[in-house]
Amino acid sequence: MQNKRFLAVIGIGLVAALAVTSSPAQADPAGAPTYRELAGVGSDTTEGVMNGLSEIVTSANGTKQIASYDAFGSTAIKTKEAGCDMNRPAGSNAGVTALVASLNAGNNCLDFARTSSNNSQSYAGANLTYIPFGVDAVTYAVREDGAISRKLTKAQLTTVYNCAAGANFKPLLPQFGSGTRSFFLRSLGFTDAANFTQTPNHTCIGELDSTGKPLQENAGTLITDTKHIVPYSIAQYLAQTGQVVPDIHGKTVLGQLDGIAPTVLNPSSTMARDVYNVVPTAKLTTEPVASVFVGPTSKVCENSTTIKKYGFAAHPSCGSTTLRTP
Repeated sequence: MQNKRFLAVIGIGLVAALAVTSSPAQADPAGAPTYRELAGVGSDTTEGVMNGLSEIVTSANGTKQIASYDAFGSTAIKTKEAGCDMNRPAGSNAGVTALVASLNAGNNCLDFARTSSNNSQSYAGANLTYIPFGVDAVTYAVREDGAISRKLTKAQLTTVYNCAAGANFKPLLPQFGSGTRSFFLRSLGFTDAANFTQTPNHTCIGELDSTGKPLQENAGTLITDTKHIVPYSIAQYLAQTGQVVPDIHGKTVLGQLDGIAPTVLNPSSTMARDVYNVVPTAKLTTEPVASVFVGPTSKVCENSTTIKKYGFAAHPSCGSTTLRTP
């Protein structure tokens, strides 16, 4: 099962590896070449690690090949030299949707999408392949100055998100389309939808930050109330507190879910999940997709040290092309 994937990371060693990094990776692509062979958008959770990989994955002549655009930032991005101006896709679903739109238009503006959730069933007929490269785990985050217990069970968390835990909890969810949101709700036995927080038993759940904007996932600085509780990627939290990505954990701390310490990517983590790069199935055997993403000896998979540095475990089947859209 996905949540039982082997996670080959030891917490102390991981924290040490994170701590020695001097500065966060660049947000959007910077430096030469301005426009790269492989342009991708999507998940907030995996943008940091893909930004890191974009700095070291190169062609035979040393040219950087990956351009990975963050989920949040300027409203518009430009991914290729000719045309390819678009609104920035924010989140896993938005990233895959943008990739499909590019394929349907035949404009070659996007080559891959980042997703932290297996949302392949939502794109039937799109002829996409979901290539795993890392493993993450999700838990909940609360403010360190609040009274919410840092030791909850999955059953208790389900009660919270059923709005049945009382006035001491104000549950939050990231914006609809977030891979973390959909994975988190699915793990609790819910079905995500754009109107999820308006349905019976879920109207206590907030989706906006303190400025009235949709809540960005994995952004602890936006958690302003001591009663707030929100899903959070453990890999992102480790990368933020280790300062290999911008540290936006703020005053949040991770909760211990079902007795599993959140500072260790444990093989028995209740909410372990695979993370993917999504590519057109038709391009699996063509360059540069084949050498960069496909198979255990691909350039992404060979850089397991970088994957771990950003808080993830290297996937035991990194580069597999068996998961495809129906």
